[in-house]
Amino acid sequence: MSFRIGIGYDVHQFGDNLPLFLGGVKVDYHKGLIGHSDADVLLHAICDAMLGALALGDIGKHFPDTSGKFKGIDSKILLEKTNTLIAAKGYRVSNLDTILVLQKPKVMGYIPMMQDTIASVLGIPAERVSVKATTTERLGFEGREEGVSAQAVVLLEKKA
Repeated sequence: MSFRIGIGYDVHQFGDNLPLFLGGVKVDYHKGLIGHSDADVLLHAICDAMLGALALGDIGKHFPDTSGKFKGIDSKILLEKTNTLIAAKGYRVSNLDTILVLQKPKVMGYIPMMQDTIASVLGIPAERVSVKATTTERLGFEGREEGVSAQAVVLLEKKA
């Protein structure tokens, strides 16, 4: 097959006295996300989408939270390693579409930096990376400002 599609989803809870990383970018906010790594929910969803497109399992299989090797790791490294895994199978990212779901903070001003960062790690043009954000109109855990979720869809293409 020359094309493969994958979907990814991730959730992390807010915690006090933590930095907030979204899409590989540090976001100015008084809370951060709790996780074994830097808890970048957007990059984790992208990794899962990429791995899922090739039926390679999920982020937990490749980067388990039971391993001290990944404690506090920058999720851009996880994305880079995931990109290396799909390249080894003969694929590359054609494009991806993502969405962050959070009530606060407002992230619109950070989105171009997120797109550039993700594109740089994946080695693709930024116009192939879509990052959107939405609220839940104060419904659910995101609306209550308890955490953030992210979804990603990726199209992989066979390298020539």
